Amino acid sequence: MRYICIEGPIGVGKTALAELLAKRLDARLVKEAVEENPFLDKFYGDMRNYAFQTQLFFLLSRHKQQTELLQPELFNETVVSDYLFDKDRIFAHLNLTEHELTLYDRIYKFVAEEIPKPGIVVYLQARVEVLLARIRQRARKFEAAIDPQYLEELADAYNHYFMHYELAPVLIVNTERLNFVANREDFEDLYRAIEETTAGRRFYSPRGKGR
Repeated sequence: MRYICIEGPIGVGKTALAELLAKRLDARLVKEAVEENPFLDKFYGDMRNYAFQTQLFFLLSRHKQQTELLQPELFNETVVSDYLFDKDRIFAHLNLTEHELTLYDRIYKFVAEEIPKPGIVVYLQARVEVLLARIRQRARKFEAAIDPQYLEELADAYNHYFMHYELAPVLIVNTERLNFVANREDFEDLYRAIEETTAGRRFYSPRGKGR
């Protein structure tokens, strides 16, 4: 529980849960600098021509944030992050050409050696139609052009990745009937499931239906 990473596809509620957990644990909160990426708006309008620039900016931005967590004064501090550094490769394999991916992999291997490993990953899931509804609700301008087909491919890639992830315990959470922001009971039930996930891969549905 010293380093908790929240993950999942776009619109699933990563940042909202990370904020609640950080408050509950009196922890340092690390939020991905999504809106600072100058290529992201162009990427959703023209993925082919802006994929590599967008991906590289995110990789280096995430690397800077993560290496800052290795500072000695943060050694005993609990950290909650609304992303897992390793997920960068999910987007890279989905969006880059073969030649771009070759170059990306060389950079990734160089920077990934310095990244701290999480104590647990909380992977949030939802159907594509639910993700689209949540994206529309939060109304970020640069997300308005997201292609539902791209979102479906991304969700599938996430599912595949975390069904094979072995570097930390994983709690897989179905968020479709879960409102941890507005419902305190939902949040506390999910929090208990996170506390109880100490090894392997565990599946959780609302109101204590974990197994």
